[in-house]
Amino acid sequence: MIPPKKIDLIYYNKSLSFQNKEKEKQAIQLDNFNNELGHKNQEIAKLTAELVNSKKELDFQNLEKEKRASEIILLNKKLSFKNCEIAIQIAELNIASRQFIFQNEEKEKRAAEFIVANKELSFQNIEKEKRAGELIIANKKLAFKNRERAIQTAELNIANRQLAIQNDEKEKRAEELIIANKELVFQNDEKEKRAEELIIANVELAYQNQEKEKRAEEYLFANKELEKAQGYQKEYIIGLEKMMFMTSHRVRQPITNIIGLSQLLDQNTNSPAELIEYLDYIKQSALALDGFTKELTSFISELGKKGKINS
Repeated sequence: MIPPKKIDLIYYNKSLSFQNKEKEKQAIQLDNFNNELGHKNQEIAKLTAELVNSKKELDFQNLEKEKRASEIILLNKKLSFKNCEIAIQIAELNIASRQFIFQNEEKEKRAAEFIVANKELSFQNIEKEKRAGELIIANKKLAFKNRERAIQTAELNIANRQLAIQNDEKEKRAEELIIANKELVFQNDEKEKRAEELIIANVELAYQNQEKEKRAEEYLFANKELEKAQGYQKEYIIGLEKMMFMTSHRVRQPITNIIGLSQLLDQNTNSPAELIEYLDYIKQSALALDGFTKELTSFISELGKKGKINS
């Protein structure tokens, strides 16, 4: 029959081997967790590279935006210069129109004078017919009047020629005004086209600014996620260091006690009282090892929960 003390020792050895198997399983779990940590570090490196590329792209877009802004400023300057030229041409057209109106008024005055002169001439012819009997006496006066009439006729011819010249000048001015108006309409069309192009460029610029703001928000979010991952990595490393410290100090002491007590039991020279004392020490060491195992399991579980929350 096997003594009860030996049965207890066999039971304790089995429980110790079971605990060793559990520790091996936990070591395997730690290796898997380390592999996951390496995978996360690789993902963090990829995110860092993507952030660097995104920053370069953002700098390039800022340079493009500055170039586009300088081009828009140059276009606005050219547009303002053309508007000044158009205003000057409009002022010149107004002056020419006023001169044209003034010349028309002068022509109307000359035409009224010619009408009055023609009426006087017809009146004089009537008087000449009535005074046909007085022609002999008034030959000298008539000759004098004929001279004056010839002078007036010459003046009328000169005035008619000047009027024809003025009409030609008016027609030329009218043609020039028509050409100037056409050029003005063309320039206004060009201004409207340039204005539409500027509006389209401004819309594109606003869209690019919105895209840049979205990219900036995404970069900020990625930076925050990176900071969280780095913080969790630091906590995880600290937890592993703490776990290694606990394993190397708190596990080693009960195992050393159990080994020493088992060597004393192998000597077979111990009294029953000493055996009871050794068994008590072995129980205390096993309980301490069991408590530490539970504490270590709880610590690993809390560390895994933190990793899930941060991920």
